Amino acid sequence: MNKMSKRKKIFLIVDVILVILLVALDQFTKYLACEYLQDKPAFKIIDGVLELNFLKNSGAAFGMLQNQKVFFILVAVFILFIIAYVLFRMPDDKKYNVMHFLLVLIASGAAGNMIDRVKQDYVVDFIYFVIINFPIFNVADIYVTVSTFLFVILFLFYYNENDFSFLSFKQQKKFREFK
Repeated sequence: MNKMSKRKKIFLIVDVILVILLVALDQFTKYLACEYLQDKPAFKIIDGVLELNFLKNSGAAFGMLQNQKVFFILVAVFILFIIAYVLFRMPDDKKYNVMHFLLVLIASGAAGNMIDRVKQDYVVDFIYFVIINFPIFNVADIYVTVSTFLFVILFLFYYNENDFSFLSFKQQKKFREFK
């Protein structure tokens, strides 16, 4: 059986701690939004540009797929399992440090919004860019959006196909045969 290196164990422990801290930050900001913004007029941070505005969102981004709680929870659980699998399989090479962090951010965002859906059937959104009339969002959405964007950039311009060979089932089979 292949032993996990000490560095790999540390990476995974740090990943779990970061997810917990990031989800806690997301949940805390949503708590503050419920406490100080719910049933109140928007709080203008920069007039005409950015405001805090409470919204109960029972759909996905841009209000799509309203009232599909079970679907969203299943998707979040699926994403979390895939990210856990990738983090577990990922080599403990410096080249993957940024990917570790981006996957932790995506997992944190998925978990943060899933907690809302499980607890209250909707996600608390409260950040609103008035200047571009962008849909109201939250901290978990920032985690997912920014990290996914950066992941795509890395995937296109930094990593190559061989850098993801650790996910190949063929390679795992060859490795077992080689042993």
